Formats: sequence, C-alpha cells, structure tokens
Amino acid sequence: MKRIFLSLTLVAFFSGLFAQSLDKAKEYLKANKLPEAKTEIDNVLANDKNQKNAEAWYIKVKVYNAIAANDQLKSTVPDALIQSFEALKKYTELDDKKMVLLTLDQYKPINEIYQGLFQTGATNYNQKKYDDAYADFTDALEAIKFMYDKGWIKQKMDTTSTLYAGISAEKGGKRDNAVIYYKLIVDSGITKISGNDMGEIYKWVADYYSRKGDKATSDKYEAIGKAKYPHEIYFDELELDNLRKGGPKDSLWAKYEEINREFPDSAIYFFNYGLELYQYASDSTKGPIPANANDLTKRAQEKLSKSLQLNPNYPQASLVMGQISYNEGIEIEQEIKTVKGTKPEDAKKRADMRADAIKKFDEAVPYFEKIDQELGKEGALKRADKNALRDSYDMLVTIYEQKKDKDKAAAYTDKYNNVEKVH
Repeated sequence: MKRIFLSLTLVAFFSGLFAQSLDKAKEYLKANKLPEAKTEIDNVLANDKNQKNAEAWYIKVKVYNAIAANDQLKSTVPDALIQSFEALKKYTELDDKKMVLLTLDQYKPINEIYQGLFQTGATNYNQKKYDDAYADFTDALEAIKFMYDKGWIKQKMDTTSTLYAGISAEKGGKRDNAVIYYKLIVDSGITKISGNDMGEIYKWVADYYSRKGDKATSDKYEAIGKAKYPHEIYFDELELDNLRKGGPKDSLWAKYEEINREFPDSAIYFFNYGLELYQYASDSTKGPIPANANDLTKRAQEKLSKSLQLNPNYPQASLVMGQISYNEGIEIEQEIKTVKGTKPEDAKKRADMRADAIKKFDEAVPYFEKIDQELGKEGALKRADKNALRDSYDMLVTIYEQKKDKDKAAAYTDKYNNVEKVH
C-alpha cells in the first residue's frame, strides 16, 4: 500500500509543479513580462508529460505572438510566428472542448499569426529581401489555408499574399515557384487585386509555358488571357511567335490576317506581316524558295503599302518596299550574265532585261530617297533608323552606278561614309 500511496503522491506533486509553471507563464504574459513567460512555457512543454496539454500549447501561441509583435524582442526569436503557428496546430489537435480558448479570444491569435507573417513579408519585400519575403508570404498563405480548412473563414484564397508570393519568387529568381502563385490568380479569373490590373500576370503565365516549350499549356493560357483581355495584342504576338517556331506558314499568315482585321489602324502589324511574307518568299538559305514566292512577294508589297498608308513616315517600311524592287533589279542583272550569245536577238534580250532592271531600280529609288529626306536631316539616330539610312544609301549608290550616274553615286557614297559621324 505504501508504494502505491507514494506513487500517487509523486504524480500529484509533479502535476502541481506543472500547474504552477503554467500559471506563472500566464501571469508573466498578463504582466507583459514576455522573456519570463517564454521561459516558463518552454519549460512546461519541454517535459514529455505535458505534450498533450492543450492549454499549454495555447499559452505558447499567445506568448510567441506577443514576442513577434514586440519591436524590442522579436529579433530574439526570429521564427516566433512560425513556432506559434505550429503550436496552434497542436492546440487544435488536442483541445477536446471545441477550442474553447480560441473561441473566447474570438480567434484573435490565428489572425495575429497571419497578419504578422504578411507584415513581415511586406517589410522584407520593401527591403528587397525577396527570398525572405517569399517564405513569409507562403507561410501567410498556409495560415489562410489552415483557417479555411477549419471552417473559420469562407474565403479560400488570399489574393494579395498570393500575388506577392509570386512576385517575391520571381524577383528572387525562382520562376518555377512564381508560376505556382501566378497561375492560381489566372485560374481563378481574377483581373484586379487591390485595384491593380492583373494583365501582366496573365501574360507572364502564358509566356512562362511558351519558354518551356509546353505548347499545349501555353495555348491554354493564351486563350484565357485573350478572353480576359480581348484587345491586348500581347497574346496575339505570343501565338505568332509559337507559330513561327513550329506551326505551318498558312496558320501564321492566317493569324496575321486576323490581327490586321482586329487592329486595322496598326502600321506596325501590317509592316510585320509584309516583312515576314517577303523574308519567307526570298529566303534560300534553307533550301529552294517557295513555289508561290511571287504571290507571297506581291502580298508582302500590299501589306507594306498599307503600313505606309497608315504611317507615311515609317522608314523601316520604306526600306523593305524599296529593297523588294531593288533585289528584283539585282536578280535581273544577274540573269543578264547568263545570256552569252552575240546574235542581234541576244543583244536585244540583254538590252530589254537591262531596261527591266533599271525600271525596278527606279521603283526602289523613291522609297530610299524618302528615308534620306526623313532621317538624313536628323542628328543622332536610334540604331534601327541609322541602319535603315545606311542601307538606303548603300543601295542608292549601287542603283546610280548601274544607271551610270556618277554624280549621284558619288553623293550617296559620301553620305554613306558619313552616317556614323553625322548620326
């Protein structure tokens, strides 16, 4: 009997010690003596026998939340909110009274955890500590998920934390992590967060999968983006790019036709279409030119002409229009060399071909001279305009040499040689 009595006495004694330590932790917390409260509650929970005491875990939540909110103490426990969150999870597992303590506190501790993590994330983000911010925002999202799973809130997604988790991951060089959060926004159909438009996020997700070479997923997010932002040309451009990489040319031209109809006042897209048509029609580096090269070239001229109609002062469009006629003249000049005969009819054929070549050169001249008129009088030029001006001078020199006009050939040679100095 004595041994049994002794055992019961010891249990009661240790239980009393536990109660005293827990009461002390609560008293210190109430008095805002947080280091002492932390020491007491840590000691309580360091004992394996107290691991299943729901109240002890709940007091830890409140103590650690208070430390995280204290400017002087929070640096002493950098992960206070994470420890608090883990303690809260433990409390909810153990409390057999339907979380009466949390209910009495009107769920304030879990809100403190979420808000603390979000604010820490915002601070780290503003200080450009993107890796830390990413961790904070994802922890805040875990807190939101926990509340939702418990039925404490009805809104499953915290859009602001989701957005900034993605942005922080991206800025920290973690694109594969960023897409997880950006995709949540796109999949939800949200187009505004805190008054900010999400158009760039829709673009980013579609571009991410395009860069990965995942055409099916890229196409999916292009379609979603286009549906949400029907007048945003970016999604059309992305589709054009994907078609250039692997789609049939007819599909590429069809997409350009669609864009031209959708944006009939865009000189740029008529120019881009015309340029691609001509490049495809004339490129012999990958094999023979297409059988319908002449038809493609005519279509290119139509599109480029429309571009210049919309924007007469578009040097790149003038350059390509002139270059098409110029190249045709050069091709005729090359063909002349193949006519070797000395008979009158051979001479006549060469003369007729030379006349045709000069006609093509004459068609090109106004476009090149237009570039000279627009850009030649300017000072410093952007690289694209400088290249257009130099190329136009180069071709004008060749044209006037072919036409035996030494003065004009010399004048344009001088301009060509001084492009870098003047512009």
